[in-house]
Amino acid sequence: MQGEVEDKCGVVGIHSNDTSKNVSSFVYYCLYALQHRGQESAGIATYNSAKGLSYYCGMGLITDVFKDYEINNLSGNMAIGHVRYSTTGKSKLENSQPFVTDFDDGFIAMAHNGDIVNSQELKEELINEGYEFKSGTDSEVICYMLKKEHYYNNKSIIDSIEAVSSKLVGSYALVILINGDLYGVRDPMGIKPLAVAKRGEDFILASETVAFDVINAKYIRDIEPGEVVYFENDEINTHMLEITSECSLSHCMFEYVYFARPDSTIDGINVYQTRLNIGEQLHELYPIDADVVIPVPDSSIPAAIGYSRASGIRYGEGLIKNRYVGRTFIMPTQEERELAVRLKLNPIKDAIKGKKIILIDDSIVRGTTSKQLIDLVKEAEPSEIHFLVGCPPVVAPCFYGVAMASKKELIAANYSVEEIKNQLDIDTLGYITLDSLVKAIGMPREDLCLGCLNECYPTELPENIEAETYYKP
Repeated sequence: MQGEVEDKCGVVGIHSNDTSKNVSSFVYYCLYALQHRGQESAGIATYNSAKGLSYYCGMGLITDVFKDYEINNLSGNMAIGHVRYSTTGKSKLENSQPFVTDFDDGFIAMAHNGDIVNSQELKEELINEGYEFKSGTDSEVICYMLKKEHYYNNKSIIDSIEAVSSKLVGSYALVILINGDLYGVRDPMGIKPLAVAKRGEDFILASETVAFDVINAKYIRDIEPGEVVYFENDEINTHMLEITSECSLSHCMFEYVYFARPDSTIDGINVYQTRLNIGEQLHELYPIDADVVIPVPDSSIPAAIGYSRASGIRYGEGLIKNRYVGRTFIMPTQEERELAVRLKLNPIKDAIKGKKIILIDDSIVRGTTSKQLIDLVKEAEPSEIHFLVGCPPVVAPCFYGVAMASKKELIAANYSVEEIKNQLDIDTLGYITLDSLVKAIGMPREDLCLGCLNECYPTELPENIEAETYYKP
């Protein structure tokens, strides 16, 4: 449900051999395409041989952070960028990325999508060794670990990445700029997406393929789980992390259900088609007699289309989304938070009044937004409300970069489906089943991370870990 699960982060990296070229504007456009993955802060770091490293970060949307002046001052043929939603580290400027620090008589800049489960333990080790931290992000931890391996253990960059990865537990898609070299790293379980493309002679790394589309770059392939890529002699060079052989694949199912843009393809699977499949699976599970199928915009639109096609029931817009409303989670009172739902969504009364409607949403997490949504729809006086959900009940928190809630806040962890239906006071509440979701995605069940749905997490977790203490909004 939009507003209950927060997006993760988006990363971009561009490598050009043309030292006269400035690529910061292309990073900007790629980040613009990935804005849905994070709206709290944005940043770009660039490198050229004459000026060295330049970077700029700020709070807010990419259009708020970067004006012509900032972009024009970020010169260089190598660059990385980041849009952020905080999962580890508070929402403040010092936690914006890319994170930058000195490295090997120059600088290192890093942008990270994911969460390192054992980051606190690793951070404490570094503090005991004399490192001082200026942010609360995992990225700073990883940077200092790389410095330590490179400086004090005299390892190459690849060997340093190898050594650090062996100590990291969790999820990470990294773009790393070390002076004039760009590296991309994907965690051995493939929890976070990362892909590579080419535009002319330039290579581009990004979280989603939509970033390539906007600059007319040609998608090449996804970075493999556990793969490190870097670029030399107009070629993609690759190194597979040794720890990969010990790990099972655990692609995040929420990328397909909610996070990724529908026009993205992740690990060879088209997100739009997956969401159409979800709608078809919902019809197989719940063949309801109704007048119209209505999505909760925007991420549920393809699923509603899929249900409509499978059922023959017409598809209709019943909720209009105000796309100019920013983030509303900071509203301090319950009354204001309820007002925020009305700011974002408004029912078309003539499309709903007196009709039996099938309302389709991507997920229910806390349930508070769903209750406000249903109350809003009821004001338009439908004769029946059948609420179908394209994600199975979320019964456990995520520790890999999805900010959803602690277990005590998850409605499905505390109430049965029938009890939730009664709370919402609707005619039908139907969740897609786990088997049907796996079928819709089209990936083997064992290759998906389903921890928030079945509490079978792909890594060991620290003792007594709690979402309310681990996640620091």
